[in-house]
Amino acid sequence: MQGVAPAAGDTRADDDNFMLLREASRQNDGARANAIASRLAPNYLLAPYVDYYRLKPRLREAIQDEVLQVLRRHDGTAVADRLRNDWLIELGKRGEWNTFQREVGTLGQSGDLQVRCYALLGRASRGESVAQEARALLTNPPNYGDACAALTAELARNGQFTQADLLRQLRLAGETNATGPARRIAVLLGLPEGRATQAVDLPAVAMARGVGKTRAEQELYLVAVGRMARTSLKLAAVGLDKNGPKLDAEERAIGWANVALAASIALAPEADEYWRRSKGAPLSDFQMQWKTRMALRRGDWKEVRATIEAMPPALRNDSTWIYWLGRARQAEGHSVEARDLFSGIAAQSTFYGQLAQEELGRLVVAPPPVAPISAAELAQASSNPSLQRALKFYSLSLRAEGNREWNWGLRNLSERQLLAAAELARRNELLDRMVETSLRTRTELSYDQRFPAPHLELLKPTAQGLGLDKAWVYGLIRQESRFIRDARSGVGASGLMQVMPATGKWVANKIGLENFVHDMLSDIRTNITLGANYMNMVLGNFDGSYVLATAAYNAGPGRSRTWRGRLDQPMEGAIFVESIPFTETRGYVRNVMANATNYASIFEGKPQSLKARLGTISPRGGGSGSVLD
Repeated sequence: MQGVAPAAGDTRADDDNFMLLREASRQNDGARANAIASRLAPNYLLAPYVDYYRLKPRLREAIQDEVLQVLRRHDGTAVADRLRNDWLIELGKRGEWNTFQREVGTLGQSGDLQVRCYALLGRASRGESVAQEARALLTNPPNYGDACAALTAELARNGQFTQADLLRQLRLAGETNATGPARRIAVLLGLPEGRATQAVDLPAVAMARGVGKTRAEQELYLVAVGRMARTSLKLAAVGLDKNGPKLDAEERAIGWANVALAASIALAPEADEYWRRSKGAPLSDFQMQWKTRMALRRGDWKEVRATIEAMPPALRNDSTWIYWLGRARQAEGHSVEARDLFSGIAAQSTFYGQLAQEELGRLVVAPPPVAPISAAELAQASSNPSLQRALKFYSLSLRAEGNREWNWGLRNLSERQLLAAAELARRNELLDRMVETSLRTRTELSYDQRFPAPHLELLKPTAQGLGLDKAWVYGLIRQESRFIRDARSGVGASGLMQVMPATGKWVANKIGLENFVHDMLSDIRTNITLGANYMNMVLGNFDGSYVLATAAYNAGPGRSRTWRGRLDQPMEGAIFVESIPFTETRGYVRNVMANATNYASIFEGKPQSLKARLGTISPRGGGSGSVLD
């Protein structure tokens, strides 16, 4: 890695000891961590982390003065903020609210969800009303942990959370398949834990038990209906119809909203009828978004507007829903209001920013180059202590720690300073950091940094030989790996183009690449060759549709064919993308297509249309043959 200069006095032995220290700390071996830490000199570049790893295994029993000494010694650093976050969680567990309140106010960032839940719990313990803030915070049960569970229990105990609040939490737990939180909420509602487990994990058993007599039992039945709908819409609908007379109007509406959500994710034609029957139900954010997507698919702009306007402000102000609200107002003849909405997001180079530009009559154009980074600006970036520590972490292959330290170093930087930091990343072959850093600017837009094209000498002839659009290839690489050459996903995809081992082997056989083994995916040339050939195959399999081929690259050709098969008439590409059932794939396709449009504007030097690139998705055509499912 070019440009990484070791700190004065740092040796390979120091680095080895640091790695041993980190591992001892992660294993909560305090004695070993202390012994290893004593071998590292105070001037070691990562000295603040030496103190952190020495203290962390003993954080539960550490006296307050010891923690405060470390915090004061490294005040203003990323590691002090991390230590304070960890300490706050321990203080919250112990209920030491006076110390907690003092320290939480000095946290450099907002803290993780556990800290925020403990902060509300501490205030509630002093008699403050925090229910409204808690409702806004408690929206994703799988991430709750002990702190948010304790907060919910306390608010139920002191009456700040009503039965309606607890029932909402139960619905969210069912919607997100969060069995643990569902069990805890069931107990607060006076129900056995096992009943909640059945509702989430064994919905058929729970539905067979019947509706029950209390409001809580009926809500648990509705959770089971929603879970059953994920595997069998028919059984869920039949059961809800059968037991409908035993439920009041709102309960029936909630049940149909649960079924409608599952039907929407399946792109089932019955979804529209189920949403109609859900009128009056209190909808979660997730349900609101899917109700809107189904209205988009059937071209019901009045319903699109109504559902977006019913969203809470934080959701409604997302660029996705600003754009679609603008389209709805445009369709209803309110062109001035629509233009105002489009204008609010058109400066963004993202998927919906680009679409908004086109609605305003402008195509996507790469901005003029920014002034080059001067030697003085680069020197200032190089002297940033956080960036220095980040580079050290990257040299040790500790990317997560490096990213945290790097991002800390970007705080409060001017736009020119951000561009200089991005240039520092480029010189150290950290193109992912270059891209992410440069994306923080708002007026000085360096597309050389935001949309780099490394390895063009390898990729260009491969793309030309296949007749493949290199802008699309780079758009996909930027999304897949952010140009990290040794990137590896949790499921085993490797390299710049994140090629799965089975896919690599299959493509290698198809193109006559002999003696393929998995390790070959780490070679840039081989990775590009296999990835580009696979892109070309799926593109041909889907009649040249970049949308369908991109979705297939991420989720598999079989799923892309299934989603296409749900169409009964041609659909606008943007609407098809927005209604892709997988959240990851939906975001992936948006980003790849926006990236490709930006790359094309750079490569071709002329205005580009994202709408034209998205095209129209037809219900029939190629794609029936198997590429690789």
